[in-house]
Amino acid sequence: MTFKSNESRESGRRWSSCLRAMFTVTAILLTASACSDPAPHIEGAEPTLRRLTEQQYRNVVSDLFGGHIIVSGSFDPILRKDGLVSIGAGNATISASSFDKYEKLAHAIANQVVSEQNRGLFVPCEPTRISGPDESCAKAFLQPVGRLLFRRPLDHLELSQAVDLANAASDQLGSFYEGLAFGLTSLMVSPKFLFVIDEVKDASTEDVELTDYAKAARLSFFLWNTTPDVALLDAADSGALSTPKGLKAELDRMMQSPRLRRGVQAFFADMFHLDEFDHLEKDNLIYPAFDPQAMDDARKQLLLTIEHHLLDEDADYRDLFVTRKTFMSGPLGRVYRTPVSEPDLWTPYEFSDGEGRSGIQSLAGFIALHSHPGRSSPTIRGKAVRELLLCQTIPDPPADIDFSVFNEPSSQELVARERLDVHNSVPSCAGCHRLTDGIGLSLENYDGAGQFRTTDRGFEIDVSGNLDGIDYTNQFGLANALSQNPAIPACLVEQTLAYGLARKPGPEEKDWVGFLFNQFAEGGYRFKPLLHSVAASDNFFAVIAPQQGRGAETRVGTLKTPNKGSDS
Repeated sequence: MTFKSNESRESGRRWSSCLRAMFTVTAILLTASACSDPAPHIEGAEPTLRRLTEQQYRNVVSDLFGGHIIVSGSFDPILRKDGLVSIGAGNATISASSFDKYEKLAHAIANQVVSEQNRGLFVPCEPTRISGPDESCAKAFLQPVGRLLFRRPLDHLELSQAVDLANAASDQLGSFYEGLAFGLTSLMVSPKFLFVIDEVKDASTEDVELTDYAKAARLSFFLWNTTPDVALLDAADSGALSTPKGLKAELDRMMQSPRLRRGVQAFFADMFHLDEFDHLEKDNLIYPAFDPQAMDDARKQLLLTIEHHLLDEDADYRDLFVTRKTFMSGPLGRVYRTPVSEPDLWTPYEFSDGEGRSGIQSLAGFIALHSHPGRSSPTIRGKAVRELLLCQTIPDPPADIDFSVFNEPSSQELVARERLDVHNSVPSCAGCHRLTDGIGLSLENYDGAGQFRTTDRGFEIDVSGNLDGIDYTNQFGLANALSQNPAIPACLVEQTLAYGLARKPGPEEKDWVGFLFNQFAEGGYRFKPLLHSVAASDNFFAVIAPQQGRGAETRVGTLKTPNKGSDS
């Protein structure tokens, strides 16, 4: 092809860039056909060091001390990297000012744990005197709690520092339990709790491997999004996680645990960027039904639908994009304009043909999240489908784009399909918009809050389109096209692995990714076996020798010492 101007050459480059981005999962699909048992071996990457996310922190506190312990405080956000917060956590630090917030939060939690109402649940002994220190009782509490917080046994120095602090504070304050709270606080502000550290057995050699405790942590945060429980730490302590039999036994147990549901929800919340609900805004004059409670329920509906489909029904992942089954609440009933018999409860619900919905991409949570505050956005929705569901990167607009051409008052009077024709008149925009706008226009039966409609500005909405070679006439056809698109399951495999490893798989690991995809396909595209395949592989724990100077202390800034002499 011959380009006749600089503008058209730039358009060609942008179009080529979008085409390359569109097929980022092609290598996975091609490699999968060549895979055979056993899994290809990988060398792995450097051990990771990642800060606990807010939800992980809350989960740990709830799992260790109970859901009645209040965790009230602000957390610094973690920026996404390669599309996932779990990867961005590897770049997150803790500044001195942030540490102050962690210290206050930890001490508030510790005070609740040792309060008169709760101490009988957690402190396994009675102090010899309540008005002063008791080293033996302090140790009996801090040692097992510290093991769970640090995800490994405390060494002698770590334990003695926490006990000494508790004793000193008890002596100064005249209260054993107030002193014990300071001991617990010191553990909860340690980098060894706030960061998940991939510790290795011998970093002085090139042939390194994770400790069994680091393996336990990697498993637990992958499957449960929380710290290892006592049984998993016991398995690590015995060396069972380094044997195929022992690892399988723990995996089978973990896959049966109720915590798996929370872990699966955490993964899909990350993959589908559901944390963006925290900043979602809607014009309540335009969408009065989409109030804060409905907004919160829209997020929950997405996760409940995914969880039920993949865990309860153990169904084909691809069918998530055509399923009519979901759950309904009272606030969402007003959004969907459907009666709800028990408005205070979540109840199973199945959309009829007339309600015009098929697949999770038609649920209010997905639709409203990818819309403007006061109107829909085919471009944003199409981009979300490409990037979140198909793992195809759509480049940002060129820096020199004149957006005034899209924002003329007259253009706002046009229906969406006419309005988006403007994109095709700008060569540097047309290429990428060909990939996004067609998908988004097929979702125009849903307004900016996800409410169903058949007309826009008095005109019937045209939702026909084409997705990667498949023509369709309505949103049901789009749902079928999505479910048949090979990038849908390939994207899930790639993101599952990236989430578990806390890094994007490298080019040298494409054979393993392809192997996992092949297993996924042969198993009927069921998610639980995929999780098991990833976690059961030696590759999941493979690491190479770390570089020097990458310890947790180098990532937390200058930490302020907690009151009463803690040196954490």
